[in-house]
Amino acid sequence: MTLFVTTVLANAGTSGAMPPQASTIAPEVDGLFYFIFILCTIFFVGIVGAIIYFAAKYRQRSSNDRTSAIDGNHRLELLWSAIPTVLLLVIFGWSFRIWLDMSVPPGDAIDVRVTGQKWSWSYDYPASGCVGVSEIVVPVGEPVKLTMSSLDVLHSYFVPAFRIKRDVIPNRYTVQWFTATEVGTYPVSCTEYCGTGHSIMASQVRVVSRPEYEDWLANDCGGGDKSGEELFRDKGCLACHSVTGSKLVGPTMLGLYGREETLVGGEKVLVDDNYIRESIINPNAKVVQGYDPVMPTFKGRIKDRQIDAIIDYLKTLK
Repeated sequence: MTLFVTTVLANAGTSGAMPPQASTIAPEVDGLFYFIFILCTIFFVGIVGAIIYFAAKYRQRSSNDRTSAIDGNHRLELLWSAIPTVLLLVIFGWSFRIWLDMSVPPGDAIDVRVTGQKWSWSYDYPASGCVGVSEIVVPVGEPVKLTMSSLDVLHSYFVPAFRIKRDVIPNRYTVQWFTATEVGTYPVSCTEYCGTGHSIMASQVRVVSRPEYEDWLANDCGGGDKSGEELFRDKGCLACHSVTGSKLVGPTMLGLYGREETLVGGEKVLVDDNYIRESIINPNAKVVQGYDPVMPTFKGRIKDRQIDAIIDYLKTLK
């Protein structure tokens, strides 16, 4: 049994039963998971086996069969109380140590601010002046601290390959951290239902070498080289605004540019560059009739050149 447990734990990250292990904390989390899984399997098989055995052995064979009186066994009762108690204490101590490791970031960690809003993630790098990024880019082997908050409702930030997940809450900050161990791109998802666009509230963490990371900070930070279509998708706009003509939470973008719209209150407005820019920065100032003022602001989350790219993209949707 000892050999079996050791083998399972050693291969936990490559067996296919779990996502790949791509952070320093992942092997610890997997080790605890497989310990609990194997322990529960042993108890399940033992208890079910005992039930079947006793049901067969002591079944009533005739109407004259009578079970002899059982007064109890204090030693046995103490044993089946003491063993689970010890095992639970072991699990508690093990998991508490992992939780502490996951909750206290190193002092030299790279600081990344994470903002959740329906239905997209955006990232800021305060030390580099980089804001409104649609993905996290980090150097391999260096600790990264995520300071997270929400602009609207409760979200939850989950990176399966790193084994980290924490709620993202309006009007307060939550913190988690990781050190990536493998170069690659790893998906991020929201694991707290947050409305109709919950399923598409995705992002990614891109782990690169230190030289690539410095080059990204210097040249590509903020996604200035992305097309308007990519930005429209990455910022989560598709969750509320279709590009096919169908009605969602907000108006469709198909044929929108150059059209005259009626606002709440009856005022008319021409959808031009200025109106689109205002609707991105201050979305509830001029709401189209028939829709609710639920769009979050992107003020401080998006650069002027990105707004220009999105406007140019919307002009092509005829």
